Amino acid sequence: MAPRVWLITGSSVGFGRLLTELVLSKGEIVVATLRKPEILADLAAKYPPSQLLVVKLDVTNEEDVDAAFAKVKETFGRLDIVVNNAGYGLLAEIEGTPLNLARTMFEVNFWGAANIARRAVEFFRDVNKPQGGRLLHLTSIVALQSQPGNGYYSASKCASDGLIEAFAKEIDPSWNIKLTLIEPGAFQTRGTSPESLVSAPQHPAYTFPGSITKAVRDYVPVATLPGDAEKLVHALYAIANEKDTPLRVPLGDDAVNAALSKAKSLKADAERVQKAEYAQDLLLDTPGGTEPPGWRQ
Repeated sequence: MAPRVWLITGSSVGFGRLLTELVLSKGEIVVATLRKPEILADLAAKYPPSQLLVVKLDVTNEEDVDAAFAKVKETFGRLDIVVNNAGYGLLAEIEGTPLNLARTMFEVNFWGAANIARRAVEFFRDVNKPQGGRLLHLTSIVALQSQPGNGYYSASKCASDGLIEAFAKEIDPSWNIKLTLIEPGAFQTRGTSPESLVSAPQHPAYTFPGSITKAVRDYVPVATLPGDAEKLVHALYAIANEKDTPLRVPLGDDAVNAALSKAKSLKADAERVQKAEYAQDLLLDTPGGTEPPGWRQ
């Protein structure tokens, strides 16, 4: 079987770099994309251009995105797996977050990821012969349970999750395209270092005793996170080989527990509302209505 062609965004560090190294070690082909291609000079010296193509890509720049996918088509003629990994964090209270910082982060974490997802599906459907492909879309545990001190970051990941959930429902099953949301918990990467985590000055109203955002600020920059990033990328490689995976894949005990806790909380809230007096006269379902099939699934 011919080696698969992977496109991995955010290949400079963290999960992206580790996954790039793993896929190359398996004899497969990687299109490694990042804003500063020189960072991968060591890998480019180790692997031939027929196995490693390093492409300059800013995911917020649509011309860059179009050029990257055009380069893949020109060089390899197909694309089997896209790993949507580029992104960064923002540590700040919601009231204390300058909106320009929040918007800039959303450009990467939401709009940039959306740019890649759209082009990936288009390529899988319109270029690959036969049709088909796999998108592994990395979000975070905060898409399952938003975290204080990371409000806008959490929002960017929740929005990205919601977009891919809708996208997965829109795709014609006959296209043979699989979208998977990867929701990692706390894994030790460069994600808590200043290069990958923007911080805003603390809002003075949130310095009160017992402030959870103050505790988060004190913890995150010096934290040694429990998850092993090497193990996570091996899991990603295994997931790419699985034909039948759920839409959402929380990775790490903390992420799995967050998903279970969220499901329990949603169920409890819904059952409480069902019994509330204010809800009794509302139209809570539409038997015999004209909704399209699958609208509420």
